[in-house]
Amino acid sequence: MAASSHARFDELWAHHRELLAFIRRRTEPDIAEDVLAETYLVAWRRIDEVPSEERPWLFTVARNIIRNNYRAAARRRDTAVRIAEGIVPDDGIEGAIATRADLVTAWKRLTAGEQEVLGMVAWDELSHREAAQVLSISSSAFAVRLFRARRRLLHLIEHGRGETT
Repeated sequence: MAASSHARFDELWAHHRELLAFIRRRTEPDIAEDVLAETYLVAWRRIDEVPSEERPWLFTVARNIIRNNYRAAARRRDTAVRIAEGIVPDDGIEGAIATRADLVTAWKRLTAGEQEVLGMVAWDELSHREAAQVLSISSSAFAVRLFRARRRLLHLIEHGRGETT
């Protein structure tokens, strides 16, 4: 980047304290600095597009990042429901709560690879073909991995002891 880009970034950085305060009022304290860093990363990448009125632009970028984080968190909360589709018991809310707790416990016992394939379908909403491309494997290989991960998850939920299949 040219020296002018560095100078422009310094102008943007002058707003970091007030921007961090804005972010902290809208997010969890433990992610506020991450949102700030991501905001300035966007600013650096788009340094030539930042308007002369940079302060509102920075706040808008931060607000959008916060909104994206909330949407992602909501998708993660819904994952258990999507993965366990069809597993919800018929014994009302108590059974549903117990099932969800069992699901969370079982999820933690899955391997990283099993969590990844289940997450690609449930969280990321990727098709089998898309997920296979991400993993650089064939669609049929992905389907097998997904089948095995679902089967293991169901086994862990049903047995609740975490033994492997």
